Amino acid sequence: MKKHIVCFGDSNTHGYYAAAGGRFDENQRWTCLLQKKLGEEYLVLEEGLSGRTTSFRDPLFEGLSGLDYLYPCLMSHEPVDLLIIMLGTNDTKERFGVSSACIALGLKRLIVKAMSATDCWRDGRPNILVVTPQNIGREYADTAVAPTMGRGCAEKSEGLAEEYAKIAEMTGCYYLDANQVVSAGPNDTDYMHLTEEGHRQLADGLARVIPDMI
Repeated sequence: MKKHIVCFGDSNTHGYYAAAGGRFDENQRWTCLLQKKLGEEYLVLEEGLSGRTTSFRDPLFEGLSGLDYLYPCLMSHEPVDLLIIMLGTNDTKERFGVSSACIALGLKRLIVKAMSATDCWRDGRPNILVVTPQNIGREYADTAVAPTMGRGCAEKSEGLAEEYAKIAEMTGCYYLDANQVVSAGPNDTDYMHLTEEGHRQLADGLARVIPDMI
């Protein structure tokens, strides 16, 4: 059986293409590029949902808390060899009213829940890679998404790397800051989604480290 890698994230894992209002195709999304780079020994499973948070329930849209969906997600893909969590961008929305540190605590809840789903892990051994998402550009405040995102999103996203690194160390997870491997800035439509080049760079960065994790 192939090694199962579950990519649990939001619109940047789903592959949202802001300029076109659609989705990057299978030759562009980082998940699909990662599959090609890792090869046939691996099965990369896309579990990206636009608007998903770590653990906060959105008062405007149902089903977006990662905490609520994580267990059935993991069980449907068992045996899981590696879970990649890349969330936090949506948690910065003003309507949630949480700081970078509180978003990291939401991540911690998600990690603990994943680890407790013992039946999903190959040989019962949890194996998790935490990825800090690319920072939101401060220019987002001058775009059409500003009224719904609210104030302070960029600043909170900039604080996630430090907080996520602490949580990863505390919980014994692997850690990667996407800002360290993605040199291409976010798109110039909403300044919070990966560009096509960003998807490629993220896939390259992940492909370099994952073989040592599984």
